[in-house]
Amino acid sequence: MITRYALFEGTVKPGQTLAFRAAVLETILPKWKQFPGALDVRVSFAESRDDGAPEFPMILAINYPDLEAVDAALKSPVRSEARAATEAVLSQFFDGRIHHHVTVANEFSL
Repeated sequence: MITRYALFEGTVKPGQTLAFRAAVLETILPKWKQFPGALDVRVSFAESRDDGAPEFPMILAINYPDLEAVDAALKSPVRSEARAATEAVLSQFFDGRIHHHVTVANEFSL
């Protein structure tokens, strides 16, 4: 299984945390769940962080069965729709950037 992460580095605009989280869950997450081949799509919100550490208030993770599924998802028109929805939410509630291409191969043995 392959997990592809989008790390949101920055800060949510003051007083906008609840609105940001709602917009992510109602707007961004459904778009990313439409990616072809995606087995699981989840979002994690940070509650706190250590002083001096980079701030990642949100991490989006998508699991795929293999690299071929990742490649197909990245070439899909669904990606541009998901990116547009993400950028609309970020421009309203977030100051920062996204690290997109963080891919990890997960190996499990039973």
